[in-house]
Amino acid sequence: MLSTAPLTLDDIRSTLATKSFGQQLHVHQELASTNSEALRLAQAGAAHGTVVVAEQQSAGRGRRARHWYSPPGANIYCSSVVRGIGSALTLSEWLSWVPLVSALAAAEAVHTTTSVPLSLKWPNDLLFQERKVGGILCESTHRSADTPIVVIGVGLNVNMTEESFPEDLRQTATSIYAISQQPINRVRLLAQLLLELEHGLDELQARGPDRLRHAYVSRCGTLGKRVRLLLGDEQELLGTAESIGADGVLQVRPSTPSSGAQRPPLLDIRAADVIHLRE
Repeated sequence: MLSTAPLTLDDIRSTLATKSFGQQLHVHQELASTNSEALRLAQAGAAHGTVVVAEQQSAGRGRRARHWYSPPGANIYCSSVVRGIGSALTLSEWLSWVPLVSALAAAEAVHTTTSVPLSLKWPNDLLFQERKVGGILCESTHRSADTPIVVIGVGLNVNMTEESFPEDLRQTATSIYAISQQPINRVRLLAQLLLELEHGLDELQARGPDRLRHAYVSRCGTLGKRVRLLLGDEQELLGTAESIGADGVLQVRPSTPSSGAQRPPLLDIRAADVIHLRE
C-alpha cells in the first residue's frame, strides 16, 4: 500500500468546483459503510448533494450485499445524497439510469485526472482489462413519485499495490496506481468525481439520457461480448450482449441450441450479475 496524504475536509473543500455535491461534506476516519451513513443522513433530512467520505470501511458493501474490501488510506469510498428526478424522466427510468450515469461519471473522472481508460461492465462496474477497479452501489429510501431519494456509493481502488490486495482478489482486482505506476492525488480525483456526478445527474434530470446513453455505450465493455447472466433463483442465461435500451436495460441475444435454430429475439435484462466469457 502506498503512503498517501489523508483526505481532509479542508483539502477537499478547497478543490471542489461543484454547486451542490460536497457542499455539505462529512469526512470520517472510519465508518462501517459510507452508504449506511448517507442513508441515515438522508432520512434525517440531509440536503441534495450531501457527501459522506471515509478513509476506511469496516463493513463496506457492493451489489447484492457483497463485501467491498476497504483498507485505510489508499482508496476512495464516498456516498452522495440525491433528491428529485427532474422533469425529463419517470421514476422507474430515473432509478434505472442513475447507476449507469454514476459509473460513467466515475470512469470519466478517472480518465480526466489520471489518463487511465476504464471500461464499464453493465450496469456499473469499472474495469481495466477485465479486472475490477471500482463499483457503484445505489440505494433508495423514502421514495415517492415526487420526491425520490437515492444514495450513490462509489468505491475506487486508487493507490493500492498489487501485493496489498488479499490473495483471493489479486487475479480479479487492480488499482489505478497499479495500472499507471503513478501515485494518484486522491483529493483531486474525488473532487473530479463529484463534479462529473453533478454534471451527469443534472443532465439526466434536465434532458434525459440520450447523450449519456451514447457516452455510456462508448465505454461499455460488455457490448459485443458473450456473457453468462446470473438471474437469481439459480437461473442462468447465455447469450451475446448487443445493446443498451432506452431505459438502460442490457439487451441480450440468447445463444441458440443449434446452428439450425431460428435466431432468438433480444431479451431486456434489468437486473443480473454479468460474467464476460472468453472467446
